[in-house]
Amino acid sequence: MRILLTGGGTGGHFYPVLSVIRALKKIAEEEKFVEMDLLYMADSPFDLKVLGEERVKFVSVPAGKVRRYFSLLNFIDPFKTFFGVIRAVTYIFWRMPDVVFAKGGYSSFPALIAARFFKIPVIIHESDAVPGRVNLWASKFAKRVAISFAESAKYFPEEKTAFVGNPIRARVLGGNIEEARSVFGSEPVPTILFLGGSQGASKLNDAILEILPALLQEAKVIHHCGPGNFDDVSKRSSVILEKSEFKARYKLFKFMEEDVLRAAALVSDAIVSRAGAGAIFEIAAWAKPSILIPLANSAQNHQRENAYIYARTGASLVVEESNLTPHILMVEIKKILQEKDRRDSMIKAAKSFSKTDAAEKIAREIIALALEHAA
Repeated sequence: MRILLTGGGTGGHFYPVLSVIRALKKIAEEEKFVEMDLLYMADSPFDLKVLGEERVKFVSVPAGKVRRYFSLLNFIDPFKTFFGVIRAVTYIFWRMPDVVFAKGGYSSFPALIAARFFKIPVIIHESDAVPGRVNLWASKFAKRVAISFAESAKYFPEEKTAFVGNPIRARVLGGNIEEARSVFGSEPVPTILFLGGSQGASKLNDAILEILPALLQEAKVIHHCGPGNFDDVSKRSSVILEKSEFKARYKLFKFMEEDVLRAAALVSDAIVSRAGAGAIFEIAAWAKPSILIPLANSAQNHQRENAYIYARTGASLVVEESNLTPHILMVEIKKILQEKDRRDSMIKAAKSFSKTDAAEKIAREIIALALEHAA
């Protein structure tokens, strides 16, 4: 059985694909499939090391991005896409997978074109409340459509659409609280976890640094700032906290391995995060109160839609990026930390929203389609 997976080169696309890869391998091991050959096709692998560890072959295929604003790259990227389609068609002709799983995004377009050309069954997954253009197009010929938010069902054919949630990494769930405290300390003060997403978040980082001295007087801070921002945030925080007696309460990360992220979530009392679907579904699975700050210029405004859908359950507060000031951020954090009833209500709502079996459901449907195609 050969399965081709494809999706964009950001963490928002890659981590759900990784979750499905692991679910596929688990099912294959439990049900004793003779062989399962997994391929990942994209313009960039996001994390080639992890793919290697999972024994997944990475196939590099160029793909151009369609931008809604003027850029010289808009004149170059159509040629990248053209050559990407040629590359995908040629590769798939020789390797001929039994099924294609696509997460959407411009990076999945060449593989989807090839799958349609060769009449290979396709299953797509849409993470966001407002679908991207590639998934909307692919839904017309896909055999199955999986969605994260029930609200996005209206965009897809009802007869082949299933509401399953967003695949999340099993390795960031569970854990031992005592082990987590050994990593982050057991001082009896609240802990706030700040997540900037796979690419970090400059405006969020700026607001955090502004309130950092005051916040550390009453809480520990675990701050994932993103690789691109790490040097700047590290230097600025060192200056800001140079004379602070609480600087040991601040833990800064450019990237969090899964075991570190699991421990950080375990010890946290509240989470402040961007509003990508991956972040929202992991926060819900952790059952933590949260403050979501949607990215202002996300495609189709999807982070804002994601954030408000989640907030309507009562599990989260939303602060628009245009309204994000240090004062507002501090006030909202204090509300969660100081109001136990509110915090308990948010935890209950997060648990109700959580769907931790999405990866397994999608993996089983991928296998069913592959077996049907091979028969």
